[in-house]
Amino acid sequence: MSAVILLAMHGMPPNDFPKNEMAEFFELRGTLKRSGGVSPDLIRRHDELDLKMRRWPRAPQNDPFYTGSQELANHLGRETGRKVVVGFNEFCGPGMEEALDKAVAAAGPAGKVVVVTPMMTRGGEHAKADIPAAIRKAQQKHPKAEIVYAWPFEFSAVARFLASQVEPFLYGTP
Repeated sequence: MSAVILLAMHGMPPNDFPKNEMAEFFELRGTLKRSGGVSPDLIRRHDELDLKMRRWPRAPQNDPFYTGSQELANHLGRETGRKVVVGFNEFCGPGMEEALDKAVAAAGPAGKVVVVTPMMTRGGEHAKADIPAAIRKAQQKHPKAEIVYAWPFEFSAVARFLASQVEPFLYGTP
């Protein structure tokens, strides 16, 4: 069976996105969240700015988080021997819906998509609600695809991982 990993990342706005449009985007976002999306014109403008931000060219200079996400995906691919697709919850493309479509296509008809996120603790809205919602939507769109979410993580496993990362710093050998 062919398996593809989808690395679900948060996303950050690029630091060279026009400041006036960034401010407008966040103002609209707040207005829509508080009001539940009252005006079709406000929704349209918000979506235009969201798309512009997600499609903004990324480079280490304007979005080190994006670059780090790609680097993590490359390492994960080498460690697992699997194709890794990166998807972003917000601010950056590809969004989760597009990334899930790409992962399902890469896995093939009898393949499996395993979604994982480095968001390690419970309680975050993306890991708890947004990613599962994107998976449910993808499952409806691709009913024959097997899509699983490798989350939440066991706290003991996360603690062991973090301890292994702290150890060199305790003894001055990072």
